[in-house]
Amino acid sequence: MTTSQVSTRIQDPASVDAAIESRFSARAFEPRQVERDVLEDLLRVAARAPSGTNTQPWNVYVLQGASRDALISKVCEAHNAIAANPAMSKDFADAYDYYPTQWISPYIDRRRECGFGLYGVLGIGKGDREKMHAQHQRNFMFFDAPVGLMFTIDRVMGRGSLLDFGMFLQSIMVAARARGLHTCPQAAWNNFSKIILPHIGAAENEMLVCGMSLGYADESALVNTYQTTRVDAKSFTHWVD
Repeated sequence: MTTSQVSTRIQDPASVDAAIESRFSARAFEPRQVERDVLEDLLRVAARAPSGTNTQPWNVYVLQGASRDALISKVCEAHNAIAANPAMSKDFADAYDYYPTQWISPYIDRRRECGFGLYGVLGIGKGDREKMHAQHQRNFMFFDAPVGLMFTIDRVMGRGSLLDFGMFLQSIMVAARARGLHTCPQAAWNNFSKIILPHIGAAENEMLVCGMSLGYADESALVNTYQTTRVDAKSFTHWVD
């Protein structure tokens, strides 16, 4: 730790709070490109995220241009094939359990509220499989963001390293807000790791953690008006005397 880290004073705490509170999962982006030096600086800052015994277990693959477009084509093709033949889904499995195998309240209630709320804004009715499929496939187009990020971890690492990874991802998203950018972290990509990992040139020991869309949010897009709720801090805070 440097002297400057210890002595640094945050001159504008409201801006730090604003970066955190204005972060949301943007689902529509402008085509405007993000310069490489901006991405490099953003990742440099995010590298200060904490990790157990400073293991820094993250790998980041940046996709733009042709590499991004080619991955979109491959995964959308597979996604459409599964829709036409659901039995194919068994060939595309997550490398780890992101969600629980059995849902209980209040988590299932929050999940439903999120899904119904988003589809409600978009006018997608319950059971409208065609529109639901099309909206889900927007994930695999990076929601038109010019930058796609893929995150991997060495399979030898334990579950605690996924906690470290979460802090790294949040650091990226907050640093992005400080630069006028928005993001969407996406576990949806995980089902297609068998396509993604070879495409990005990942080693055999790497496991896909998630993907992320990054760019300038489309402020005119209806989908970006949807805002998820948060429970009051009092509901999850326990003061121990």
